[in-house]
Amino acid sequence: MLQCSPSSSLLLGLALGILVSSAPSLLSCFRESSSKDQSENDPDSDFIKHGIPDLIGHTPLMQIQSLSAATGCTILAKLELANPGGSAKDRIALAIIEHAEQKGLIRPHSGDVVYEGTSGSTGISLAMVCRAKGYRAHICLPSDTSVEKINLLEKLGAVVEKVPPAGIVDKRQYVNMARTRAAQHNASSSTSRGLFADQFENEANWTAHYNHTGPEIFKQTQGKLDVFITGAGTGGTISGVSRFLKPRVPGLKVVLADPQGSGLFNKIKRGVMFDVVEREGTRRRHQVDTLVEGIGINRLTKNFAVGSAFIDDAVRVTDEEALAMARYLVENDGIFAGSSSAVNFVAAVKYARKIGPGHTIVTVICDSGARHLSKFWKDAGSVGGEIGLDLDSILK
Repeated sequence: MLQCSPSSSLLLGLALGILVSSAPSLLSCFRESSSKDQSENDPDSDFIKHGIPDLIGHTPLMQIQSLSAATGCTILAKLELANPGGSAKDRIALAIIEHAEQKGLIRPHSGDVVYEGTSGSTGISLAMVCRAKGYRAHICLPSDTSVEKINLLEKLGAVVEKVPPAGIVDKRQYVNMARTRAAQHNASSSTSRGLFADQFENEANWTAHYNHTGPEIFKQTQGKLDVFITGAGTGGTISGVSRFLKPRVPGLKVVLADPQGSGLFNKIKRGVMFDVVEREGTRRRHQVDTLVEGIGINRLTKNFAVGSAFIDDAVRVTDEEALAMARYLVENDGIFAGSSSAVNFVAAVKYARKIGPGHTIVTVICDSGARHLSKFWKDAGSVGGEIGLDLDSILK
């Protein structure tokens, strides 16, 4: 048996005492460190969210199996339909309202009203966030907006004002009408205020995507992507994401997906928005002749302009191609996407074929097809065992 001297026994006893007495605090530190590591690496570790605003963002990135297999590229989609309001517009709705609060333009639970001109999704997001934060929403939109979007706006408690489709030069155009209504509110009320959200020109739009959507994509791909493709309506998504990713991803190509009737394709490819006879100032019809809602425009917005220098290329997509792609995604992947998402996927496949296999392409699923049943999906037709529906037939 090992014999210890009295002095050795004393030192051993002191060491054991210190170890035993410090064990709880050491265990506590270990638990705190483990909890912190888990919280940072596992987004699901924070089980309780504090209201709708906390649910916005941090959407999944999913590989589209059929398109990846067919092209030889890894085609990924940011699932913005996973936001609580069902679309990417939740991000800018929250950013616009919080920016206005910081500037003291509106106060919650004081009767203040947020006015906006939108073809649907931004209005839905604003109506939701307004209710969550103590405001009311007044939405002006074209009278030919899909019934699903109008019904949802009304169920979210928004005042819905339908106006005839018109060009931006018309004072009755839906964006101009929203601006007018906000001004009328402020002129007639001394107890509450009206805020014109102005999604097309409000820079809280693109900065929301610079601060959140771009960093999320960078983290989810570990910075390993070759192409980012999306459409543009306000231009906030493509500008914010491209401005964040371009300096951090060497060689990244940013590509605009543009529906028929929009002038942005020509702006990127040729430096000219449209032919002189089609310029916005001479037109009295709807801004873009397409079934697609949410993207495509014939004027330069501030949100698009701040990112236009970061856009490398553009792909034109016809309504026929978008309708066929929407059916293809249901048939092959079970993805029921909206019209702008279908445009994004057509553009992604076209660009994948252009650059060849082995590349990673990221695009966006903006919203679900459930918002487009009475318009885009009505024209898309039935789905189920369609013969001859392949990518070659879609892109003919």
